[in-house]
Amino acid sequence: MDRKRELKQQYKEIPIEAGVYQIKNIKNQKMFVSSTRNFKTLNGEKFMLESGNHTNNALQEEWSQLGKEAFSFETLEVLKKKNDPYFNEKEALAELEAKWLEKLQPYEEQGYNVRKSQ
Repeated sequence: MDRKRELKQQYKEIPIEAGVYQIKNIKNQKMFVSSTRNFKTLNGEKFMLESGNHTNNALQEEWSQLGKEAFSFETLEVLKKKNDPYFNEKEALAELEAKWLEKLQPYEEQGYNVRKSQ
């Protein structure tokens, strides 16, 4: 029982990291790029895909057809947090995600993202 408590404590002590990630279809190279305020929540993304409930329909459709073996999860960049009382993590994360969307262009035949209308 002590070992279980020790492992729980170790998990809680892992720093919460925010950043940008991609889910990549290794068969056709299409990708889905998104951000998270906590990389630990990527297990939730996997769970949604495995249960057929992901919010991105195109990604979900190909995941269901090809299976999880056809996809990889990759951290693209970890958000560097600033020790500044005016630092807005949510805004900084949105800017970081926009940078990666611009760089990778995961739209139409290249990916699963949908361009946001301006």
